[in-house]
Amino acid sequence: MDSQIENLVQKAWAKYKATKPSQRLLIAVSGIPGSGKTTLAAIVAKRLNELYQKESPGAAAGGREIAGFIPMDGYHLSRAQLSALPDPTTAHARRGAAFTFDGESFFRLVKKLREPLLPEAETLYAPSFDHAVKDPVEDDIPIHPSMRVLVFEGNYLSLNKSPWKDAAALMDELWFVEVDFDVARERLVRRHVKAGIAENEDAAHTRVTENDLVNGKEIVDDRLDVDEIVVSREDQSWAPEQQNKPQQ
Repeated sequence: MDSQIENLVQKAWAKYKATKPSQRLLIAVSGIPGSGKTTLAAIVAKRLNELYQKESPGAAAGGREIAGFIPMDGYHLSRAQLSALPDPTTAHARRGAAFTFDGESFFRLVKKLREPLLPEAETLYAPSFDHAVKDPVEDDIPIHPSMRVLVFEGNYLSLNKSPWKDAAALMDELWFVEVDFDVARERLVRRHVKAGIAENEDAAHTRVTENDLVNGKEIVDDRLDVDEIVVSREDQSWAPEQQNKPQQ
């Protein structure tokens, strides 16, 4: 594993061990489209669960996981919601921009997760994204009371605009994945063609130029101060994000 990723895993593990049993450790991983933030967040959550299993094999054998991975794809506005906006044509074309997300719902979830974990605590839920229908699915990702560490990933988790900055203020750690825009472009072009978002590389380059990297500039220019900056590189540990992104 890339040493910088392992260092983050060990940092998160140490902070989890120091966190009161009645509290959760919340980590937000952000970056521009194509930065590798999804890959990083998923790896960190997986490694934390492996460390927990090694230290507490009995509890882990019962199916308990202490780390959960929450992608922001589920907070995309639905296609119906985009169509109801004042300029639906632009809204659909710019799907993936900050204004096409339901940041307020995400903020409400984070506030709920900051409440003390009591014996009677119930499972909470986050939305997922159904790539077949190209829309979010409400209450599809369970967040069990046993999940004491939550690793979120999304473009705007360190954006200095409400409600994103309000949710960021409730996080224990803000991590930002830094990547060269040209590297991100190549990753995104491959992804868009493979996922059918663009019919060919020329169309994919147009989409990247007119949407993804426009969003990327806002993400970089309006970024909050973060706890960790992680450099994404072109090697196996930083393979392009495997999760499919929403298709327009």
